Amino acid sequence: MRTIRGLESYPPDAGPTAVALGVFDGIHLGHRAILGRAVELARARGLEGVACTFDPHPMEVLQPGRAPLPLTTLADRLALIGGTGITTTVVIAFTREVSGMEPEAFVESVLLGVLRAREVVVGFNHRFGRAARGDARLLEALGPRLGLGVHVVPPTTVDGVGVSSSEIRAALAQGDLQRAARLLGRDYTVGGEVVHGAGRGQSLGFPTANIRAELPLPLPAGVYVGRADIGSAAYTAVVNIGVRPTFGDSTSAVEAHLLDFSGDLYGRRMRLTFLRRLREERRFPSVEALRAQIAVDVASAREPA
Repeated sequence: MRTIRGLESYPPDAGPTAVALGVFDGIHLGHRAILGRAVELARARGLEGVACTFDPHPMEVLQPGRAPLPLTTLADRLALIGGTGITTTVVIAFTREVSGMEPEAFVESVLLGVLRAREVVVGFNHRFGRAARGDARLLEALGPRLGLGVHVVPPTTVDGVGVSSSEIRAALAQGDLQRAARLLGRDYTVGGEVVHGAGRGQSLGFPTANIRAELPLPLPAGVYVGRADIGSAAYTAVVNIGVRPTFGDSTSAVEAHLLDFSGDLYGRRMRLTFLRRLREERRFPSVEALRAQIAVDVASAREPA
């Protein structure tokens, strides 16, 4: 997939398009329905399938104190979009100037003018433009006059609940990884760099890799079973998120013990996939009690889910 950063970089000689419009944080099942519809239209009409997204999240610019924790990095978002069959993604830098554009002007100058859209696909609740006045109803009103096919994708539901990034964040905040995975359509993952830690895991007999995560984790403190991917290798992992209260620490960290692994990981990139929560983080009366519990956690991680 081709990524174009900024409307000014979009090739002036590109052909007509079917555009999926949205922020697409997380690329959950609802987003996949929108992107998939644009791909279907592109293939049926001989158009190029284009995703038009924004970075940073509009809330980070307009109401930074209320901005939600992102579910994916931009790089991961782009990779997931590429997996849907979209051939080009345009990333628009979201600014106050962009937010102040009248929605009619956005449709005419951006969708029709720059992207040469013949079809546009949006979610039922997507809003854009000045005062968030642009919505599916406005697009449907403008479409016939401008020669633009407008396709509004209804809510995607799982277990009777509409799929949304906020529902996924709520599931993750409760440590409900299975529910989050059903809404995402995949397991929750985050990448990061392995950095030096206090080295206590080695002395306990369970060496850990300390991960500087690329994003703040929306998960509660506790112990999790996951998968650690390093290059082409994958290992079952027991992951602790928290402050290590047995040792009196106060800074939260992400530590992963990789089963059946030995070696040096410092400076390498690791991707953690979270599969299930084993227990809460708690203070143990002694280091020996902590060591015994870690052994139980590792045994649990070896058991089939």
